[in-house]
Amino acid sequence: MSVLIFLLSLGTVCRVTRFITKDALAAGFRSRVADRFGDDSQPAYLVSCGWCVSVWVAGAVTALAYWAGHAIWYEAGATVLTLSYLAGLASNWLD
Repeated sequence: MSVLIFLLSLGTVCRVTRFITKDALAAGFRSRVADRFGDDSQPAYLVSCGWCVSVWVAGAVTALAYWAGHAIWYEAGATVLTLSYLAGLASNWLD
């Protein structure tokens, strides 16, 4: 895996993990999991824990990067997600 693909994959994992665990757009998903299994359940904890979600997201992204890392669709998608994550960090830091 090249350094470029690794860094784009890292940004992708960060953005997708942040989306699942913190983003308002995924709040309904987190609520449904909590409603189904209980607020104090392991599944509810899993979908709100960045450390927990990142393991699963990283596994999927790593497999995808290994399989299609230099395909233009992978590079473009990973670039968008990485830039989105970096823009969010910059926005939080600058505001």
